[in-house]
This record gives sequence, structure tokens and C-alpha cells, in this order.
Amino acid sequence: MEHQWAENYRTVDGSILHEKAHGGGTESRGDLLIVRAMRIHSAVLGVSGECDVVEFHRSENGVTLQGRDGLWSPFPIEYKRGKPKPHDADELQLCAQAMCLEEMLCCQISDGALFYGEPRRRTPVAFTDELRQRVRDSLAEMHDYLRRGCTPKVKPQKGCSACSLKELCLPELMKAKPVSGAHGRVRNRQSVAPFAGAWIEMHHCRRYTYPQTSLPSRERGLK
Repeated sequence: MEHQWAENYRTVDGSILHEKAHGGGTESRGDLLIVRAMRIHSAVLGVSGECDVVEFHRSENGVTLQGRDGLWSPFPIEYKRGKPKPHDADELQLCAQAMCLEEMLCCQISDGALFYGEPRRRTPVAFTDELRQRVRDSLAEMHDYLRRGCTPKVKPQKGCSACSLKELCLPELMKAKPVSGAHGRVRNRQSVAPFAGAWIEMHHCRRYTYPQTSLPSRERGLK
């Protein structure tokens, strides 16, 4: 919201992991098609972003893809450094990506996977109705904050010490009353939506122009 960013070794390590995931472009392995760094978008949710990896599996219940024979079912995969977290922020991000893909490709996606760098294995994620509703609610809240130009307050927690934005957010100041004066009111730099990361961009426009993707869909003028 305030267009501020800072790096630390965790963000750099995560960038390296994503570079490995994005390398190689599109790859075909028989009945499996792998697309890396695929741009996604949703006019309904008002967001756009990028999937680390989308696997397309040949399936009778799939969708058509330009330049490919048969039908294909998408399976999104998000790469993360470290290990599975005690909260569901990563699951929310992956579900939001799946909802974008569903709108783009006019299909249904039941599940995906999170690949963590520490255990180096996939963690399956089911896109339940409850998870989908939490995505909608979080995005609606994000849009509301952006429209009002208001940065929400943050609750200081253990994870703040490892955050690259610690010196910009200054979470410890939130324990005191807001200060007004030469520097204005003290605010934090953390979004309320837990999955709002580098992949997501907010859009507030009446007309939406779909960006070019490496795998155009059969619908919405993306042939």
C-alpha cells in the first residue's frame, strides 16, 4: 500500500528459490505440461499476479489449450522457503491463485500444492469452500483499505523480528499511542491480508485488459 520494501537474507533466499522454480520456461513430459512464472489475473477479485509453477495434466475433465491436443487440468504449485507454517497464509495465497486460474480458463480446480525448501517436498492443499470464502473476505478488506488510503495497524508478534520490513514498520511503536506532529501519525506497513505478497497486485478499474500469458485459454478472448 505504501510502496515500501527492504531486503534481508530471508527475502534473498526466497528469491533464489523462486528463480530456480521459474527457470526453464515451459516443459512437456508426455501427459504433463509444466508452465513456470505464469501470469494470472481475476477481474472478479480485482487482483493479478504470478504462479511459480502450474502443472497441466492430461485429463478427460480438463480444458483445451492453444497449440495442444487433448484436454488439460491445471494444478498450481507455490514455492516457499523454510517449512510449513502454523498459520494458513500460504494456503490462502495458493487458493487465490487457483481462483484466478479458474476465471481465466473457465474450469474448476480442487487442489494444489505448496513446495517448501526445507523439507523439500510438496504439501497438498484442498481448495475448500471455507478457504475460498476467506480469500474473498481478505481481498475485500484489502480493497477497502486501499480505497480509503488507510494502512491498518499491526499487532507486534514474534515473527516481526525476522521481517525485512521491521525498520520500516516499527511494530514496537504500535504499543504506544499514535503520535502526531512534524512526522504525522505513526502507522505500520503491514497488510491485513495474510497472503498479500509479491505475487499480488491490487486493481481498481472498471475495465480490465487481460495481459498476455504463455498459455492463453480457450475463453475470454485469450485464444
